Amino acid sequence: MELDKVRLEPAKKISTKDHQGQDNGWLMEMFKSRDGAKTEVYLSAALPDAFKGYHLHRVRAARYVCLRGKMKIITYQREGEKWIRSENILDSSISQRLFIPKGVATGLENIGNEEGWLVNYPDPAYDPALEDEQVEYTQDELELGIVK
Repeated sequence: MELDKVRLEPAKKISTKDHQGQDNGWLMEMFKSRDGAKTEVYLSAALPDAFKGYHLHRVRAARYVCLRGKMKIITYQREGEKWIRSENILDSSISQRLFIPKGVATGLENIGNEEGWLVNYPDPAYDPALEDEQVEYTQDELELGIVK
């Protein structure tokens, strides 16, 4: 890839669905690694009243910034034999970032009246070659203390 030329680059955008198969928003890869293999920044958009999750990353932390709307970030962190629930509100009118370490199950709920946008700067960058890195959970599984 030439780094000294002005150019347009594709930005992959995919529709997302909840566990029942209903549309809940979309995801766009905003910044890729130089080799194009890893996603270093992406935007997750949630429709009003939509929920995305729960999922857990085994090797990567997340850093969320809300650019549009108001989002409730629900996390479950393992303590002993239980998952402990916590909630954080990210509002686009407040400049803040939420850090979520690896191994924490996360759900995103749009609690605003408009489409909500969260930018994520994963660390390390998302690598689709890592199998079983993202684990899906239901709220019932987390409440029951199940570990996958």
